[in-house]
Amino acid sequence: MDKEDLKLTSAEIGTLWGQYVNGTAVDMINRYMLSIIEDKKIRTIFEDAISMFAKQKKQIITFIEKEGFPVPIGFTEADLNKGTKRLFSDIFCLHYLHVITLHGLLAHTTSLSASVRKDLRCFYDSCDNDGKRMYHQTIELLLEKGHFQRDPNFYPEATPEFISGPKYSDGYFGDKRPLAATEIISLSFNLKKKILEKTLSIGFSQVAQSKEVRKFLESSHKTSNNQIQALSNILKKDNLPVPMSWESEVTTSQDSPFSDKLMMFHTGFLLQAAQAYHGAGLAFAMRTDLVLTYEKIITKNLMVTKEWFNIMTKNNWMEEPPLAPNRKELAKDK
Repeated sequence: MDKEDLKLTSAEIGTLWGQYVNGTAVDMINRYMLSIIEDKKIRTIFEDAISMFAKQKKQIITFIEKEGFPVPIGFTEADLNKGTKRLFSDIFCLHYLHVITLHGLLAHTTSLSASVRKDLRCFYDSCDNDGKRMYHQTIELLLEKGHFQRDPNFYPEATPEFISGPKYSDGYFGDKRPLAATEIISLSFNLKKKILEKTLSIGFSQVAQSKEVRKFLESSHKTSNNQIQALSNILKKDNLPVPMSWESEVTTSQDSPFSDKLMMFHTGFLLQAAQAYHGAGLAFAMRTDLVLTYEKIITKNLMVTKEWFNIMTKNNWMEEPPLAPNRKELAKDK
């Protein structure tokens, strides 16, 4: 059998569905940002990002239709309100694209690992290459503009050392050892993503039309802020710098450029994606205070995600992914 004639598996269909829905949501945000950006270099990168996804979207549709599945609705120009006032600064738009590119790289790698058919593997390879190119572009421009905050520097030890005794894991009671480089990686990643969550929640809450959505976004903003403070305090106690905040990059506009559905979906997408990074942080944490902090964040975010899910389904905003056959229903008498 021709390897490309193999039917796509449930995992492969699931990754394509997710790539389409999540991708169209981000694409609408990117299109709005492109419409307000004045900086020529930032505009060029956003034009590249939009063109890149248009190519990927076309290929995803081809894969899905060939298998006989309906193409998801996702998000369209109907979720944008044209001609609205500026909500974000140019530099925040660049930060947004950089962090979203990090999420995209993880999604492409996950999708590749779930794919068997060669044409699909080649597709995700190309998506990954596009994402890596965008990652380099956003970092270079952030560095050029003096807006990329690098992680703390370490001074080298004279010789390698080995862990000895239980004090290495102490952190809640008694003296704490300094943070390990492996723990700082996760703290930095999680803080940067939390800062993006918080900033978007502030902007979205200003312009949301529904009182229910506005209330949820305000609550989400407070949750993100509390978690940022908890993670930042751990760095500060070791006299380490924390990533810069971006709240001042949100204007005072109350003119919504997005549908409430798009803003809610995007907030939930970031919440769910962040859980993978919280889990990685927990896995690498070897200090008690870090473990407890990550556990609290994960538990709280599960509660927030449940509230988010209830609002999405109540408003009929949650598109259903392809489901496995319901054998019990099929076996019933007609």
